[in-house]
Amino acid sequence: MPDNTDDAQWPASTETPSAASGQTYEEHAAADRLHVDDPGQLIVAVPAMVGFVPQRSLVVAVLRDAPNPGHSPIIDAVLRFDLETDGRSRRGLAAAYAQAVAQICAAEGASEVLAVIVDDRAREPRRTRRHSATVTGPSAALVAEFARRLAQQEVFLEGAWAVQAIEKDQRWWSLLEANRRGVLSDPAASMVTVAHVLNGRPIRSDRSELTDLVTPDHELAQQVTALLDSAHALAHERYATAVRRGDPDEYHRRALELVLWHIADTDTGAALTAPACAELAAALRDRTVRDSLFALAVGEHAAAAENLWAALTRALPGSDRADAATLLAYSAYIRGDGPLAGIALQAALDADPTHSMAILLQTALRTGMRPDTLRRLAYSGLGIAADLGTDLGTDPTSGAAPDHTAPS
Repeated sequence: MPDNTDDAQWPASTETPSAASGQTYEEHAAADRLHVDDPGQLIVAVPAMVGFVPQRSLVVAVLRDAPNPGHSPIIDAVLRFDLETDGRSRRGLAAAYAQAVAQICAAEGASEVLAVIVDDRAREPRRTRRHSATVTGPSAALVAEFARRLAQQEVFLEGAWAVQAIEKDQRWWSLLEANRRGVLSDPAASMVTVAHVLNGRPIRSDRSELTDLVTPDHELAQQVTALLDSAHALAHERYATAVRRGDPDEYHRRALELVLWHIADTDTGAALTAPACAELAAALRDRTVRDSLFALAVGEHAAAAENLWAALTRALPGSDRADAATLLAYSAYIRGDGPLAGIALQAALDADPTHSMAILLQTALRTGMRPDTLRRLAYSGLGIAADLGTDLGTDPTSGAAPDHTAPS
């Protein structure tokens, strides 16, 4: 995808409501089945499906057939594209975005999509006496070109609507059917929103709340930088001691336990100090330790671990920042949060453009690889930890801080 189109969301095998042609769709992840019977309900569900309230965006829902014959299609993935042109023509944007959507559709075996434009600059067209009249305006022109480009790759736009903002009482209108329009209900009362919140999936007010999660804390990073050399030297000494004792896995195990303890400690609200950040950075430089930690993304402590990865991303410089950001990106990716995964991966690659795992994950995200496919990395991490004698399925919040003194 182009650089500003890395916001992709997978409902993770759920069936998310949509509203093409007045059809009803279902989400089996919720306690109750969710029904949507008009475009307005689709639009108010967009923040829940994307993870934040989009602005100046094109949101595209990729449809696929329901697993049971006779059931309505389901939304398989949701993508958000930035409508800021950055000097590009709208035709150029439509072509780039159609290519990205077609690539996702090809990976998913999908051929139909829906689109919603959210743009405060958009203006609702005047009503016309001719029901079949062509919808005009910049948004309609963009969507028309987008649909034309998609059709060239045998992907078809089944519905498209526009709204200035996703807020209660805002008016929406169709970009394909003249005179079809309506008024939004309260997005907070949407059943899709309620289901996502009850499932512990936050809905942020805007995309900046995601970028804030990885924005460097320059003061803390400066303090950590001053301690990194000594922390790395101490870790090297501990590893050398373990090797001399004929048990290098002893170092890996203790370093892994250190990270687990810090995850538990910060989850209780404890502040992450500069010395702790430096010690954790040294631990994450060990590939065995780092690879095993991918396993936490599929466990019950995924949220606590993700909070630590975010804190370290803000606190660490250079390649150490890239290591933490990649762990954050993987955790977000696995739970279907493509926007956060994309932002974290960009932070990782800005810090270290050669980071192999970040490059791999970014390629997977941009080509539409499903989160479930990447779970094998987590299972591999579980195996690595098990070989070290550490069960990552146990509760890391129990017990005192591990003893990390060098073996005598």
